[in-house]
Amino acid sequence: MLSELRHYLQIHGRAPLNDIALHLQMEPDAVRPLLEKWRRKGKVVKLDSGDDCGGGCNKCDPEALEIYQWSDGQRVSFHA
Repeated sequence: MLSELRHYLQIHGRAPLNDIALHLQMEPDAVRPLLEKWRRKGKVVKLDSGDDCGGGCNKCDPEALEIYQWSDGQRVSFHA
């Protein structure tokens, strides 16, 4: 599963947690530990998308705003 996750992020670059979970056919809560394992190895970065999208409506699923990027150890920042 870790290699499939790696392959998905390498191809897509960055993706929201929901998309990753859908691709892996897993629940988002089951994907987070896999992402954390790659994060500890310096290969995945959880991007800072802020508290909300800026619209103030709070209708977005928080997991849609939880974005991860394959980084190969490079520091990455993201501002919504």
